[in-house]
Amino acid sequence: MVVIAISGLPGAGTSTIAKLLAKKLKLKYFSPGEYFKSHSKARTQMEQAKEVFESGKGKQKDFHEKIDKMQIELAKKGNIVICGKLSILMLKDLADYKIWIDCSFNERARRAAERDQIDLKQMKKMLKEREEIEKKEWIKDYGFDREKQREMADVVIDSSKLNEEETLEKILKLINL
Repeated sequence: MVVIAISGLPGAGTSTIAKLLAKKLKLKYFSPGEYFKSHSKARTQMEQAKEVFESGKGKQKDFHEKIDKMQIELAKKGNIVICGKLSILMLKDLADYKIWIDCSFNERARRAAERDQIDLKQMKKMLKEREEIEKKEWIKDYGFDREKQREMADVVIDSSKLNEEETLEKILKLINL
């Protein structure tokens, strides 16, 4: 049984890489962020995250605790890749591998703009706003800056100049599965 936790800043490609890794290793996949964003009716992923954070639901500590408990319970069952913005922290004692995906701000914005079909300048503004909201909320709720997870990770990969397949191959070589 294996548990892999993947995290990184918005737009770094963590979800894409986690899904590819789960498929390649024939493991289940769960994203606390996708569950969180499913509570929004907004069109794009960036707008969904912001909408839920700014809603009453997104600011409820018990809503976040429910999502945390979901990923912990799934990790206890094993054979899963869990990709969340706080998954390295939440699964620090359960994950066999903790992976942080680094990526420059400009590249994250470019990828998100392409994915969501939004003007790059507008996406940079949205991405910056989202990061500020999330950082503030998570410090308030958890007393933790999510970027500290980079230091907790077993593997750190900068995907700024890598495509999805190159990033996946790099992870597979480093975790030896």
